Amino acid sequence: MIEFWSAVGEYQFLQYALLTGILASIACGVVGSYVVTRRISYVAGAISHFILGGMGATKYFNVVHGWNWLEPLHGAVIAAILAALIISQVSVRAKQREDTVIGALWAMGMAVGILFISQTPGYNEDLMSYLFGDILLVTANDLWLIATLDIFVIAMAFIFYNQLQAICFDEEFARLRGVNVELFYLLLLILTAMTVVLLVTVVGIILVIALITLPAAIAGQFTNSLGRMMVLATILSLFFTTLGLSFSYGPNLPAGAVIIVVAGIIYLLTIWILRLSSMFVSRRAEY
Repeated sequence: MIEFWSAVGEYQFLQYALLTGILASIACGVVGSYVVTRRISYVAGAISHFILGGMGATKYFNVVHGWNWLEPLHGAVIAAILAALIISQVSVRAKQREDTVIGALWAMGMAVGILFISQTPGYNEDLMSYLFGDILLVTANDLWLIATLDIFVIAMAFIFYNQLQAICFDEEFARLRGVNVELFYLLLLILTAMTVVLLVTVVGIILVIALITLPAAIAGQFTNSLGRMMVLATILSLFFTTLGLSFSYGPNLPAGAVIIVVAGIIYLLTIWILRLSSMFVSRRAEY
């Protein structure tokens, strides 16, 4: 860990990685709290897998057709918004089962991504960084895009805090109070989609669902207020990403996997400690 903090002042790629972790953690804490409260973590999973299609397509046009201005993150943003629109419109307007739509998008995005990847020369090596994340490969251009997305997500989440909170806790009550439930559900899906894109750069497509839910799930154990849950989840997310980066640097381990292992261990420890605490209080009350 000491080796990592010594190297941060020396290497620019580590500074970019640390800054990316900070930016992603803020959006993760805020939107992750909405996702856990609304219980739509499976939607985040579908969007994260669907964006492989967008990333594969942009990389294909970048390499094969020389569209150098097009980066995989651009494809991820487009695919994420498209997935949010499809899930929202099909489940609300077409009255289809949401889990069926999510399953279809989940598989279709992966299939389209694999097809484009198979036709892109030399792309197989980069594929691993998208599936499992490589925060150490973030460039200055990526960082600007991540910062822009971060500002958009946080601004929308706080400007429409009351409306989003209402549809997360009680959709019917929100409708009775005049909230446009369909519109704000779509906004919540778009914010979730943008947060997934941010987190894909940190932990990759496969692991993003864990990072968006675990900090908020732990925070939810200690507070009943959505606002305080967001603050605590942001601090936890920042702690996990920074600790994962510092642990992975010395032994040269995949940073995204280490971040998720750290978050998962702390989540399980939290559940176990709270369970023991509850049992101790119950037995003490009996005596």
